[in-house]
Amino acid sequence: MATIKKESFGKLKDGREVELYTLRNTKGTQAQIITYGARLVAWKFRNQDFKLVDVVLGYEDIATYEQDDKYLGAIVGRHANRIAEGKAVVDGKEYQLEQNDGSRKQNHLHGGFHGFDKQLWEAEETHEGLKLTYRSKDGEGGYPGNLTATVIYGLSNDNELSIRYEAVSDKDTVCNLTNHSYFNLDGFDADSVLEQKLQIFSDEFTENDEESLPTGKILPVEGTPMDFREPTAIGARIGEDYDQLVKGKGYDHNWILRDKPAEVEMEPGMFGYDPGCPIDYLEAGLKNAAYAYSEKSGISLTTYTDLPGIQFYSGNYLDKNLPGKQGVRFGLRSGFCLETQYYPNAFQHPEFPQPILKAGEVWKSQTVYVLKLRR
Repeated sequence: MATIKKESFGKLKDGREVELYTLRNTKGTQAQIITYGARLVAWKFRNQDFKLVDVVLGYEDIATYEQDDKYLGAIVGRHANRIAEGKAVVDGKEYQLEQNDGSRKQNHLHGGFHGFDKQLWEAEETHEGLKLTYRSKDGEGGYPGNLTATVIYGLSNDNELSIRYEAVSDKDTVCNLTNHSYFNLDGFDADSVLEQKLQIFSDEFTENDEESLPTGKILPVEGTPMDFREPTAIGARIGEDYDQLVKGKGYDHNWILRDKPAEVEMEPGMFGYDPGCPIDYLEAGLKNAAYAYSEKSGISLTTYTDLPGIQFYSGNYLDKNLPGKQGVRFGLRSGFCLETQYYPNAFQHPEFPQPILKAGEVWKSQTVYVLKLRR
């Protein structure tokens, strides 16, 4: 397991201290997390030239993170993604959540105006990795119940970054947490991810409307630009005159993951699979979600999860608004997200898996991102 180093990352505008934790394994791979938003701010891995490459987008200082509206590296919640008109029905009662998204700011996105990405988490070093805790009060963002959320970041010597979630509430509530990191396998300072290849282990996706809200229709990927069953360059079809791409200005959709455990889904030697990983994906109930690869750097990223869906977002709204690390400004499609999740807008579609956490029960989930060199 990785060693952990603690440093200061500066102070918020209200004077509270933000901490930076660096997890480092025996191969020199580093994952850096700050307590503001429980954000992954750097993930440094050696490429085929043995150069340390930071593959996640981020900012240089806490002042810029406080201005961020793109959720770079953050844990988002209580509900990741969108809810139409911010209306959620829990235990027969409708709750009005904060409305912070949409053409008329009528929808709810990523927990509202003061979601988990904008909160200061408490940190604790454990034998499993870095444990971060946030206590969300009853009524925060419009959600019912006092909810305690914990996230454990762990870095293995096989360059697996595990993100384990737990949450418990004193009332029935909504719970759908994810990590919103933007990846660029050529490094955060590279221009575009359009030539990087992506594979999504899914045969279907949820159709979106003009507000990027699922309509309830589940469509096959076959014969469409949404088909990533085989490794395909992100930019290969992103400009096609296809309804879903036009509405989303690119990819910003939920793919329905095949309900097969990772060990069964792929055989040793197949694309993106290494049977030598120390995490027992079958025992953990994890399945293959996505695989990405850069010809230029030789770096691959594999995603495993126990959640039913994954949002692939191609960075359509990155706008160079804020200076990033080393002054780099992140422009259109300079990073991509792989957000494991329940399907968005599930409250409008009861046939979808529902992101409900019952009072006193413990919600648990795990997502693992793995970096490797493709020889």
